[in-house]
Amino acid sequence: MSKTIPVHRNQYIDVTFEDLTHDGAGVAKVDGFPIFVPGGLPGEKANIKVIKISKGYGFGRMEELLQRSTFRVEVTETEAHKYGGCQLQHLSYEGQLEYKENQVRQVLTRIGKLENVKVHPVLGMDNPWHYRNKAQVPVGERDGKLISGFFKPRSHEIVDTNESLIQLPEVNEAIQTVKEICSELGIKAYNEETHKGVLRHIVARFGKQTGELMVVLVTRTSDIPHKSKLVQEIADRLPNVKSIVHNINSKKTNVIFGRETSVLWGNEVIYDSIGGVKFAISALSFYQVNPVQTKVLYDKALEYAELTGQESVIDAYCGIGTISLFLAQKAKNVFGVEVVPEAIEDAKRNAELNGITNAEFAVGEAEKVIPKWYKDGNKADVLVVDPPRKGCDEALLRTILEMKPAKVVYVSCNPATLARDLRILEDGGYKTLEVQPVDMFPQTTHCEAVAKIELR
Repeated sequence: MSKTIPVHRNQYIDVTFEDLTHDGAGVAKVDGFPIFVPGGLPGEKANIKVIKISKGYGFGRMEELLQRSTFRVEVTETEAHKYGGCQLQHLSYEGQLEYKENQVRQVLTRIGKLENVKVHPVLGMDNPWHYRNKAQVPVGERDGKLISGFFKPRSHEIVDTNESLIQLPEVNEAIQTVKEICSELGIKAYNEETHKGVLRHIVARFGKQTGELMVVLVTRTSDIPHKSKLVQEIADRLPNVKSIVHNINSKKTNVIFGRETSVLWGNEVIYDSIGGVKFAISALSFYQVNPVQTKVLYDKALEYAELTGQESVIDAYCGIGTISLFLAQKAKNVFGVEVVPEAIEDAKRNAELNGITNAEFAVGEAEKVIPKWYKDGNKADVLVVDPPRKGCDEALLRTILEMKPAKVVYVSCNPATLARDLRILEDGGYKTLEVQPVDMFPQTTHCEAVAKIELR
């Protein structure tokens, strides 16, 4: 017999929150039945209204907070605060770090069955606000004026905002200035429903170490009205701007960028550096959005690799070569592989930019290229993986187990897939020595981690 759901829609009920979901909602349980309530924190008691019920869980709305967490902090509940990507801003930073450490520890135990692995306290930021070096904001229209900001959850309604609490001030300023100029010149926003209008997104990228700014205008049309005046105004009003780029996306799609990109003014790239390594960043380059914590993360990866200058290192999922070039300073040689051809071009250019000659890069899927290297006799002493959220491909994990590098350093942006992959490596003869979580995205639920793994 199926179990009866113990609550019903529109019911008011007192609950205690036990945990947080991956998007920061409080988790309460009524006779084992989970109810997700935005704004609840572990340990708090509240009166909630049940607003929706599915087969295995429900959703609630906070009516009254009956007992507060010592980690709760007051926030200004404007729409910008509410929907600006800061799911955990009502949790003190100390509380956020504790939550993320527990999150990593729990998934290692539950998914990875790794009971005795040392999980260090999370490495956090001195100032956990205004850290993102890139923004890509949708543009719309309201009352004849341009608006820009972010979408309300599960909708395409734009919340107009002048500031994001997690973007660098220079990025916030660039977005607002470009929006104002476009509004003054009467440039129309793209309309998703009619597929008419011009301006779809404004993108700003900022080099924190160099102070260089890039502005990217994403439009539906190949022509931009008043283009020369627009470019001149951006260059005049944003003194840090070194590159103004035009990207055309004429398709009916949620994808931000189209395939055609051209430079309207200035350089094709801006530059930034992390830990003394310089990077050229183009409009479409992948580059870590929190440069301060990226250095912390990569320093830890380098420490775990324990390089003496004699090692051959393979960097799977190498991107534009950020970790590869860090490692190359201490390794005999580094081989990076990445599926995106443009990223590999960037990686080669970045190696040249830094005078690094002991790093080579190949285009392809890591799970196909690395087995081929292995067959050709390229056996790594250390293998570094930094996969997307879905974790490592099975074929790559099989190759690691065949190749048997003495050390594996796993850089993860998703603790759940990290735990799953560590279990596979453990079953294949490896031992996870320690895991260091790093807070790359304060005020959000995301947590990165670096794992140190050795052949038994």
